[in-house]
Amino acid sequence: MSDMNVLILGGDGYLGWPTAMYFSKRGHKVTVVDNYFRRYASTEIDCESLITTPNLLQRVQIWKEVTGRDLDVHIGDITDYEFLLSVFKKLCPDAVIHYAEQPSAPFSMINRDKAAFTIKNNLISTLNIAYAVKETNPDCHIIKLGTMGEYGTPNIDIEEGWLEVNHKGRKDTFLFPRQASSLYHTTKIQDTDLLWFYVRIWGLRVTDLMQGPVYGIHTDESEIDKRLCTIFHYDEIFGTVLNRFIVQAIAGYPLTIYGKGGQTRGYLNLMDTLQCVYLSAIQAAKEGEMRVFNQVTEVFTVNELALKVQVAAAKFGYEVKVNNIENPRREKEEHYYNPKYTGLLDLGLQPHYLTEETLESLFKTAEKYKENINRNAIFRGVKWG
Repeated sequence: MSDMNVLILGGDGYLGWPTAMYFSKRGHKVTVVDNYFRRYASTEIDCESLITTPNLLQRVQIWKEVTGRDLDVHIGDITDYEFLLSVFKKLCPDAVIHYAEQPSAPFSMINRDKAAFTIKNNLISTLNIAYAVKETNPDCHIIKLGTMGEYGTPNIDIEEGWLEVNHKGRKDTFLFPRQASSLYHTTKIQDTDLLWFYVRIWGLRVTDLMQGPVYGIHTDESEIDKRLCTIFHYDEIFGTVLNRFIVQAIAGYPLTIYGKGGQTRGYLNLMDTLQCVYLSAIQAAKEGEMRVFNQVTEVFTVNELALKVQVAAAKFGYEVKVNNIENPRREKEEHYYNPKYTGLLDLGLQPHYLTEETLESLFKTAEKYKENINRNAIFRGVKWG
């Protein structure tokens, strides 16, 4: 689909802002919505981004200056249905990309209030999107960012969203069984269930992207002007594991490996997140269809990532130590893990793999901002038990 009218919810975030630039650069009309939750929460718990970024209105102005392209902005909370509905009525989008969720497993496990916020924010936002689409443009394609964490670590291959079951001589297809390891991941399971319900009831179009942990900061669009760079968290609450390890190495902070370090997950580069979302948008789900894609490109254990960081760090003169600490989470530390992820490749994804050059580029960028590292933010020890 060309010249799409795209609404990006959570457009100030780690993934949302690069996605907005990616679509805009390709000629689509883009509107971004955000309530600055991540900025406020990071300040509240003292774990701000390594790189200080302009606010959303300033970013949009910079983007206009350097590219000549417009982005529309609405600041507001999409759990407020009247606000969200007003945006939908004004825009009548062809596609809505849903990043506007509380994105952190540790945040959801800090205390009861953070748990309640996670449930309310994530489930009400998804519910509101479904209703806004139905009320204003039932043909609008909903692209929701899920997580591979919905599946847990089953002792069977993880299929792409669906599982064909043969039972007592009969056969049917169901959503792949899911067993989350945090409250955040549990809400993402419930998101999937909500959308699947409304696909069946109302015939909505939905693509659910089961994304693994993302790493990186560079995109083609952010290279235009350093002020367009996305946020880069390295803390226990909002930072993904590889981004954390790189900053820990630069700070002389031993890499924090939870337990034995055999936890295995599927990872992908930030640039591949942009490709995956874009490919899903221009090749939309059909009416009454919920597509599920496993959005990963490579699989690593935590120990393997730590070793890669050690090797890369040595080239920059850092001697990196590894610290196996008591695991604050409730998770298997050694397990079978074999996810299938061919769907997005079939749509045209061209992966960026975790090469030595990629790691070295991340080190060079993080080093530029090493004076901003807050060592107290790196590990807080949020316990699941």
